[in-house]
Amino acid sequence: MKKTFLAKRNALLTGRGISWGAWALGGVLLVLVVRLLAPNFFWKIFTPLFQTSDRIVAQEHAFLASFNNTATLTALNEKLTTENTTLATENQILQQKITNLSTLLGTVSSPETIPGVLAGVLARPPESPYDTLVLAAGQRGNVHLGMEAFGESGAPIGVVSSVLEDFSRVTLFSAPNMLTEGWVGHASVPLTIKGVGGGVLEATVPRTANIVLGDSVFVPGPGMLPIGSVVRIDSDPLSPGVHLRIMPAVNLFSVAWVELRATGVLPTAFGTSTLP
Repeated sequence: MKKTFLAKRNALLTGRGISWGAWALGGVLLVLVVRLLAPNFFWKIFTPLFQTSDRIVAQEHAFLASFNNTATLTALNEKLTTENTTLATENQILQQKITNLSTLLGTVSSPETIPGVLAGVLARPPESPYDTLVLAAGQRGNVHLGMEAFGESGAPIGVVSSVLEDFSRVTLFSAPNMLTEGWVGHASVPLTIKGVGGGVLEATVPRTANIVLGDSVFVPGPGMLPIGSVVRIDSDPLSPGVHLRIMPAVNLFSVAWVELRATGVLPTAFGTSTLP
């Protein structure tokens, strides 16, 4: 009985030392003592750990948010790239217009010419009928009946056939039954240029003139003015002449500006070769 009593009284103590229960009890008592004597002790100890944890969480949020920022910046960059491309295209268009205007205005500086009127084209084939151009310039802009119209590089394209206060109409050399005297080739072979409509010109010259494809066709004016070039030659062995198909030097379906000058020369279709 004495041996059994000693075993129960020493349950917290073993032959090899203090048991785990004694350690647990001692730890709890130590925590209670520290908690009573120093209430903020554990808070101060673990505060750096909490702060470190907060910093790690903030860094994780910033890292995850960076993906959203990257997507936003990518979309913004694509938008700016598109806008830059659009502006570059518009700049090229404006630069081309400036070049065209400079070309037209440059023809005025020649001492043999009379300063002309620069006019914008409101309607052109096929919007305007019968191979005509409608211009945004009229009597107020010093436009007069019979003025000759010139396109890019000073190429003649027609004659003013109607003038209103703020608008005017140019009949193109390619208009049906429009007859214009000129010459073709290096040998300056004379010919009568006839308009057949649809921006097409034609003429007939002797077979002996030896005209070839690509020869330039000129009309009277201040210097040699190329109205177009030969793009087709039709020949009949029984005929002494050849038929020429002439393409205008200016694309009449896209012309945007013309210069009007009083050159004093009119096509035969106007009834006289010179202005009064």
